[in-house]
Amino acid sequence: MLLPQRSSIARTFHRTVASESLILHGAVAAELTAAESSWPPTQATAKLAPAFSPDATAELSRVAGALAYAAVRRTLDLVVAVTLLIVLLPLFALIGLAILVDDGSPIFYRGERVGLNGRRFMAMKFRSMQTRCDPAPHAEFVRSLLRDETRCTLYKVPGDRRITRLGAFLRRTSLDELPQLWNVLRGEMSLVGPRPDVSYAVEGYTDWMHRRLLVKPGITGLWQVSGRSRLSMLEMYQLDVKYVANASLALDLRILLRTIPVVLGRDGVA
Repeated sequence: MLLPQRSSIARTFHRTVASESLILHGAVAAELTAAESSWPPTQATAKLAPAFSPDATAELSRVAGALAYAAVRRTLDLVVAVTLLIVLLPLFALIGLAILVDDGSPIFYRGERVGLNGRRFMAMKFRSMQTRCDPAPHAEFVRSLLRDETRCTLYKVPGDRRITRLGAFLRRTSLDELPQLWNVLRGEMSLVGPRPDVSYAVEGYTDWMHRRLLVKPGITGLWQVSGRSRLSMLEMYQLDVKYVANASLALDLRILLRTIPVVLGRDGVA
């Protein structure tokens, strides 16, 4: 009974690594073509010329490093997600029971988010708002954040009466986001990355903002450990683009370690 499940996880792992490196392959292919055309060996040295130019060799090395990073990153995601889902199972049950007592079912909220390369997926959270809420006020609030560069807790409408009593506590402590570990396990999110965005925010992106969609969204990220609600939405997007440009295993580990005191100390929570 376990073998099909292992096979499924293995297939998901390989598909994820391949998709994360797809855009890099496209960029590298173009750069290799340019490098080869700008480095023709002379006729006198044609027999001694290497198969690739120095620039092309450097690009191949960069591709190998990117593939290795993608593989290690996915492995870390799987190990941490599975471990935390098992360890936190009693806490999940307690929170679920508390939601039922406070406001009834459902326990989980599933909302559409935009992920890697613009792909849409359903993000999981513990439900913190009343059921059947009108999304219009939230959409208008997000558009105002983009327009006015307001510093406010991301996507949380001030004084929102739709939030339940327990939901307010879950949001303050970030416990509402724990079910996103399931999205990490499914390969839709990563432990570290830009915050998953809603579609009506993506519709308002300028060109440079789309770069934050070149990696998987994460449960935590550079924005979360750099001020959170003390920053405007545009400043958050700038940090996300900065992360995409400098993504590495070392940076991911630093962000993960910084996330713990930020969450426990509720730093930047509005």
